[in-house]
Amino acid sequence: MTRREVVKSLFVVLLLLAPALLKAVDDPPSTAALFALTLNTADGRAFALASLKGQPLVINFWARWCLPCRREIPDLTAVHAEYQGRGLVVVGIAVEEEGKRDGVRDFARAYDLNYLSLIGGLETSVHLMQALGNGKSGLPFSVVIDRRGTIRSSKLGAMSRPEMRAAIEAVL
Repeated sequence: MTRREVVKSLFVVLLLLAPALLKAVDDPPSTAALFALTLNTADGRAFALASLKGQPLVINFWARWCLPCRREIPDLTAVHAEYQGRGLVVVGIAVEEEGKRDGVRDFARAYDLNYLSLIGGLETSVHLMQALGNGKSGLPFSVVIDRRGTIRSSKLGAMSRPEMRAAIEAVL
């Protein structure tokens, strides 16, 4: 085979694979793992995330020991108050073990969390963050999901209030 034939063959293979490669890049991660979970609230009540299907969502993973999370929480509280009347649901998932429930509840009170706060557990939270596109499992991590259950945006690291508003407006 000549060099020209090899290049031509590689080009044909790339053309055949291009649609599949582009589809994989364009498709956001699935929210199936999120909606399949039931997590506990800080008060110990079970909450099925499937009950949130059909609503615009901001899902925020956080931990008490995470300083950027602590700085972001007042902005999440503000956008929740601002947009809940338009159907937005903000959900905080604490990357904490169930045994830390009292600490999470006390933290939520101290920070005036006015949105749904769930305890994800370490292993479950890490797996869920990875399923939602956070391969590094870093915190804070937020995903904004539209009414169809599609992730419209995500961010690893603290979101500013203007970033939150822009992402939320896109799903309302």
